[in-house]
Parts: sequence; C-alpha cells; structure tokens
Amino acid sequence: MAQKNKLNTRVFIRLLSYWKTYKFLFFLAVATTVFLAFIGPTRPYVIKYMIDEYIQKSQNIDMLWYWTIVVIIMLLAEGLFQFVSSYFANLFAQSIIRDIRKKLMKHIMSFNIRYFDKTPVGTHVTRLVSDMEAITDVFSAGMMAIIGDLLMLLIIVGWMFFMDWSLALLTLVPIPILIVATRIFARAVRKSYEQEREAVNRLNNFVNERLTGISIVQLFNRQEAESGQFREINKKHRQAHFNSIWAYSIFFPIVETLSTLSIALLLVWAGVTVSDKAGGTETDLGTVTAFVLWIYMLYRPIRQLADKFNILQRGTVRAERVFKELDREQHIQNDGAETNVNFGTNIHFKDVYFAYNDEDWVLQDLNLTIETGSTVAFVGATGAGKTSIVNLIGRFYEFQKGTISFGDTSITDIELSHLRRNVAFVLQDVFLFSDTVHNNITLNDPSITREQVVEAAKAVGTHDFIAKLPGTYDYEVGERGGVLSVGQRQLLSFIRAYVYNPSILILDEATSSVDMESEILIQEATKKITKGRTSIVIAHRLSTIQNADKIVVLDKGRIVEVGDHHELLTHQGYYRRLYDLQFSEMHDRTKK
Repeated sequence: MAQKNKLNTRVFIRLLSYWKTYKFLFFLAVATTVFLAFIGPTRPYVIKYMIDEYIQKSQNIDMLWYWTIVVIIMLLAEGLFQFVSSYFANLFAQSIIRDIRKKLMKHIMSFNIRYFDKTPVGTHVTRLVSDMEAITDVFSAGMMAIIGDLLMLLIIVGWMFFMDWSLALLTLVPIPILIVATRIFARAVRKSYEQEREAVNRLNNFVNERLTGISIVQLFNRQEAESGQFREINKKHRQAHFNSIWAYSIFFPIVETLSTLSIALLLVWAGVTVSDKAGGTETDLGTVTAFVLWIYMLYRPIRQLADKFNILQRGTVRAERVFKELDREQHIQNDGAETNVNFGTNIHFKDVYFAYNDEDWVLQDLNLTIETGSTVAFVGATGAGKTSIVNLIGRFYEFQKGTISFGDTSITDIELSHLRRNVAFVLQDVFLFSDTVHNNITLNDPSITREQVVEAAKAVGTHDFIAKLPGTYDYEVGERGGVLSVGQRQLLSFIRAYVYNPSILILDEATSSVDMESEILIQEATKKITKGRTSIVIAHRLSTIQNADKIVVLDKGRIVEVGDHHELLTHQGYYRRLYDLQFSEMHDRTKK
C-alpha cells in the first residue's frame, strides 16, 4: 500500500508539471481561488462589527445601511470571483486534457500491430475518454478547490482564535471526530473508485466487442446469452457506484451532526456567559453570530475536502494508467533516417526469421529476391506465413533475424513514414471510416484533389458505380462502409491505393469473398493498378495468379517452391497438389 501511495504521489507530481504550458490560466485561477478564501471568512467579522457598533451600542441606522451595502458588495464580489475561478480552472483543466489526449492518441496510433492484436479496443476508448474526464477533475474540481478550501480553513480558524481563543477551542472539540470519520470515508470511497474503474473498463470492452460483432451475435442467436453477460457486468458496475453512495450517505449526516454539535456548544457557552456578567465573561451577540457563521463555513469545506481528495485520488489513478500508455514502447523503432531511397530496385530477403512469440518461428531462413516491376505471388496453406511476409515489408512487425533491403538500403535504415508512403496495401478485409467516399479514398489528405480522385476512379474502372451513388463522391458510406457491398468496398480500396501512387503495391487476394460481377471489375482494376510497379499478391485462388512473374510457395514458414505457373505445374510438387485440389473442388461444385 505504501508503494502504491508513493507511486500515486509521483504520478500526481508528473501531472502537475503540465501547468507550465498554461501559466496565465493557472495563476489567474489560483489568484481568484485565494481571493475567495480571504473574502468569505472576512464577512462574518464585518457582520460582528455591525452588530456590536451599530445595533447594540449606537444604533446608527445610516452606518448600519452603509455596512449592509458593504456586505452585499462582498457577497456580489464573492459570487463574481466564484464564477471567474470556476471558469478559468475548468478552462485550464480542459486545455491540459486536450494536449494530453492529443499526445496519447498520436502515441497509440504509432503502436505496432502486435500490441493491438493483444489489447481490446475498449481499453483505449476508456483511456482516451473516461480516464481523461477523471483527470480533468483533478485540475478543475480537485486541486484548485482543495487549495481554496485549505486556505479558507486556516483563515477561519485564525479569525476564531483572534476573536476568542477559548470559544474557538470549544467549538473545535468535534473536529478530531470529524478527522477520523473523514479518513474512514476517504478509504471507503477510494476502494469504490477502484472497483468502478475496473467495472468501466470491462463494460467498455464488452460493449465495443459485442456491437462490433453484432452480426455474429445475431447469426448464432446469442442475444439472450450476451444480454445475460452484460447484466452481470452492469451489476458489478452498479455495485461499485452503490458502495460510494453508501459511504456518502453515512458521512454527510455525520458532518451535519458534528457541525450542529459545535453550534450547540457555542450557544450553551454563550448562554452561560450571558448569565455571568458579574464575572466579566459575557460573550457579546456579535461574537456569537460571527462564530455561528464561521462554524458553517468551517464544516462545509471539511465535508467537501474528503470528496475532493477522493477526486484527486481517482484522477491520479486514472493518470497513472494514461502515463503507463504514454510510456509504453510498443511502436516500431523508427531509428532510420534515410529518405533518399530508390524503391524502384529489387527487394531482398536474406536469412529472415520472424516469430510473433519468442522463437515460435512463423518464417524461417527466408531467402528471396523480388525484382523491380514484377508481380510476385505468395501461396500456401493457412498459417504458412504469407501475410507475415508482407507485414514485414510494411514494418508492421519487426523480424528477429536476417535482413530485408531495397537495393543496398536496409529496411531498418529507412525513415518509417517515408517507407509507408511508398508501400500501399489493398487488404481482403477493407476498412472504411464513417465518412464520404472522397474522404475514404484520400484519408483526408488535403494534397489530393477531387480531380485526382475522379481520374484515379476512371483509371481503375470504378467511376461509373460511384457516379450512381446518391451524392456521388460525397456519399456517406456509414460505419465501416456498411451501406456498400463487399465488392464496392474493395473497389474503393483500389482507388485509395492508386491515388497514392505507391512504388510497391501489396494485394491480399481481393476476390475471395465477392460476387462474379465484382470479381471481374476487381480483376480489371488489379491489372491497371499493378502495371509498371512492383506488386506482391497474397493468393487464395490460384486462378488469379497464373500470369504472375513469380510464384513463391510457402509451407510452415519456409519457401518450398519458386517459379512461374507453368514451371510449378510441371514440377508435380506442392503447388501442383494445391492446384489440382482447388480445381477439382471447382469442378465438383460446377457439376452440382
């Protein structure tokens, strides 16, 4: 526990370091908070002065009205500064959170694919949304409020002892009880916040996965079963909130009782001293009134401090998770600085070994040359390593042994963004954003004009189908492009690749799950987009790669055969067996 508190302190200090970016807002928020801490406790003293001087002694109505106006002005100033303090504290907090959120989003998008393979998307949603909101409260409702409340407490106690030290000690008798109750309350709420944090994370992950895979849920009639799981997760989330509500429902009545006790002690003491005028211990009405007001002011921030310290703790716990993500080194190491690279040269694989986990090799002893301007196809059974090879070319994963180079330049020496600008992918599972056709093609790159998009669509042979859409290139395709067919989404991905004019094109067999009409369009688009550039094709249907310059056959991560279609058929080897198997299945389906 001590180690955890120490860690949270370190995280809190790191979080506070962001104030330097917005010094003006910070100092303005602090200044108004300090002013409020002074003006509030001063008001009861002014009221005491009014009662003593212009009600009990002189009964000067004019001066009484004058000081009444002064009190009203103090109240108005207090309200104004509360608005200013709240406004600038929240502006300061939101400015910092905006910067941290932008930094976190940029950092997460630089992570390698391996990390996303293992981490649920809902986890990142939690970090970027709910965790950030909790951190916002650290600056707006936590830190600034605590500074103001602590300062106000000191000033109130100071005024009390300045006015009557014996009366101050009497009214502060319940404070030790309140301190003990506050510590118990803080521990209870902190535990409930930790439970809430875990529950929110599980809830986000569950909702994200089930809504993303809603077609599977409905296809297998899992609605009731998944709803049952959701009820259990939601129940734990409710319980976490209920635990904190239970703690609040006990703590606040205790605070009210103790504040009432302080006032009762004050009134009893005042009653006793009023009847003891001869002893010279009389407590005047102004002092009693001031102390009553100070007691209300004293207990209110104490009651709120416990809550604000928990807000501070909750935000610090969330900040720890955010900083853990910011410190995570899961991205491809971009140590390369070379941008003067000739991608129109051969690609060389030399003694390449690659594994996703330890030394469970997916690729072993890979030696291959892909000639510039050629079309090379990779074939093999599922898990043979086809996709792994193209992922290494795009540096989405790091290989463990060997070298991959473009001509004489090692892939690790090339600046990462420059490499990826020259390598384009057309994947089998096309992802489209909930945006227009134009923006899905350009990916919101302002340097690509509408004219270039239309020209690319015509070159690929897809302009006609886009022109028939409502709004043409400004048509909203819906989430993940759900309003388009599989073939239409695939055609858009061809335009996307074509308009970026890559030096190297990688195609994950695009016709494996489309209708015959779309397959014909895609095959024509493939011919146009691969013309004049190095093209790498992951083949599932051998009929689509018969014209490839080179076919590489993989089995269990090793190259077992290399050649063109006719050469490999004559070898009577692995490729021939795959070919005969596929075409015999096609023949059987045709007969049926």
